[in-house]
Amino acid sequence: MEVIAQTKDFQIKEPTVVTIGKFDGRHKGHQKLLGEMLSFRRRDGYKMAVFTFAMTPAGVVSGQKQQVITTIEERRRNMEKMKLDYLVEYPFDLQVAHMQPEEFVKKILKEQMNAKIIVAGTDCAFGFQRRGNAELLEKLASVYDYKAVIIQKEQEDHRDISSTYIREELSKGNIEKANKLLGEPYSIGGVVVHGNRIGAPVLGFPTANLLPPPEKFLPRFGVYISLVKVDGKFYGGITNIGRKPTITGENPVGVETFILKLEPEMDLYGKNIEVQLLHFQRPEQKFSGIEELKEQIERNKKAAVAYFERNCLPGDESPEM
Repeated sequence: MEVIAQTKDFQIKEPTVVTIGKFDGRHKGHQKLLGEMLSFRRRDGYKMAVFTFAMTPAGVVSGQKQQVITTIEERRRNMEKMKLDYLVEYPFDLQVAHMQPEEFVKKILKEQMNAKIIVAGTDCAFGFQRRGNAELLEKLASVYDYKAVIIQKEQEDHRDISSTYIREELSKGNIEKANKLLGEPYSIGGVVVHGNRIGAPVLGFPTANLLPPPEKFLPRFGVYISLVKVDGKFYGGITNIGRKPTITGENPVGVETFILKLEPEMDLYGKNIEVQLLHFQRPEQKFSGIEELKEQIERNKKAAVAYFERNCLPGDESPEM
């Protein structure tokens, strides 16, 4: 996959099938759009291309600061998984904000991205004040010689599946529902860093600490049963998200995971890992001290072992127990 970023000056020479959107999360609605594009690539040989606006590390999407389900790196990995050929992360500025919808279609989608087919959802919006819509895409198709394919939204419980819907469920701790909407487990990835250094010496077992970037939308603080991917291998885990209120001092929001069966010789510090949340066990709480915390962690471990005994996971994701 070729990522075209930090430039407005580009030209895709091969004919493409294009879609547009934020693609925050790779939810079922996005998968439906990309699946439709894949059918055109197989049939006509067109390259698959996604147009989206650049997301900065500070969490600015299309000029507005917000938290996102997927960071820049996660979004790119998602697009790669969908076997995309081109991902255009277009810089957003005042000039782009005032671009008329027809100009956007003509100059960017048609001329720069060489779109032969434009696939979009019924709720797509683009151009100045988001005035462009699915109806306009269909109207301009004969003018600029492309085919417009408009896809109905995927729904769950009579509601359109969207990133907003998923964030609502995550904020409630409804991780199973969020995962159903996503079509895959909600995940947090990153490099393992040193935490409070109380895992092995104080609690009696090592933990893997991640510090998610400020733009990453996190679910309800608390303890989750999780799958942890390390070097392509999956392990069962227990993950705490929050500020560790039992531990003295000001603690940043972190993601701390105890891996149920990790090889003793494996050093996780500096490694890239991915934590996939499967089940909300309990909300974050403050304990009277370390001993009470250790007792609760033992209960969490037993609950996680029982969970993995009850639930069959896909073959390549069966965790080490």
